[in-house]
Amino acid sequence: MDPDVVKMVHGAGGVEMQKFIKNYILKYLSGSGAEVPLEFLDDSSVYNGVVLKSDTYTVKPIFFPGSDIGRLAVAGSVNDMLMIGAEPKALAMGLVIEEGFPFNDLERILESVSKTASEAGVYVITGDTKVVEKGALDKIIINMSGIGFRHRYLDHNIGVVAKYRGGVDFRWLLDRNIRPGDKIILTGYIGDHAIALLSVREGVGFKIDIESDASPLNEIVDKALEVGGVVAMKDPTRGGLANLLNEWSDKSGYGIKIYEDKIPIRDEVRAACGYLGLDPLELGNEGKAVIAVVREKAEEVLDAIRGTELGRHAEIIGEVTDEYKFVVMETVIGGRRIVPQPIGDPVPRIC
Repeated sequence: MDPDVVKMVHGAGGVEMQKFIKNYILKYLSGSGAEVPLEFLDDSSVYNGVVLKSDTYTVKPIFFPGSDIGRLAVAGSVNDMLMIGAEPKALAMGLVIEEGFPFNDLERILESVSKTASEAGVYVITGDTKVVEKGALDKIIINMSGIGFRHRYLDHNIGVVAKYRGGVDFRWLLDRNIRPGDKIILTGYIGDHAIALLSVREGVGFKIDIESDASPLNEIVDKALEVGGVVAMKDPTRGGLANLLNEWSDKSGYGIKIYEDKIPIRDEVRAACGYLGLDPLELGNEGKAVIAVVREKAEEVLDAIRGTELGRHAEIIGEVTDEYKFVVMETVIGGRRIVPQPIGDPVPRIC
């Protein structure tokens, strides 16, 4: 790889993106002293009690089965604030539009933004619009930033954790919080978003009845925190489940063991992955969460999540362990294999 230029892989999650962030971004922008600073590399940051998040969406195509770039931008930004234990309150939207973009498509996207924001209980209250020359970008890019505040159930949730851990040393739900014995809950089927996009992408398209899972996860988070015992949450976007679990393992210093037969994957997604040579564990998702819960509360949290519309297929897929310091999957035939962190997302431009 040419070391002197930025490549697609540097923005695709996984090992190369982590190196890029540490070698370039953190080199110049760390050291804020924030409660949850940039260098923690969690889904959001916290400064003076305010949760901040910014994300930019450059999905291709911009309309795809079950969703579009507008819904994706709202859901993705809201979910990243939820994952740290915040209640999202407001969004700021930046639009970069290529000259010649149809107004009908723009209205369709803005209507989707409005409906999804209403679903998530937030408003877009400020932003910016730029128009660039035709050919300067691929149709439209959306930046969505958000603010939020401490979730109304977060202190209760941490209090429940303290009952079983003999005290806690964290105030937010961070990747580094996991400990041996914690159970890992996945809130539903993985791979739907990436496969839905691929099914209509020029040059790759194939016929499959799968829709993107892009959705705000407010209800799932509310129910989980209301029960209590949650120590960490993260949505498996770029790099998928494999990337997420490796980040948790790396930041905490503990290993994670997952069970292949417990991971929800649709037959259609599994078949598409076989056809395309993809690993479903590495595919991006936009409406799922992975939740680490103290062992004693895991089943109760799982039941609460399954009582929601988006969480009805949730499963406990594994646990944190001190047997090793990496991610291992017990296969359906009784073997074990290491689940490495992907180099990058195998499907670019999905978010």
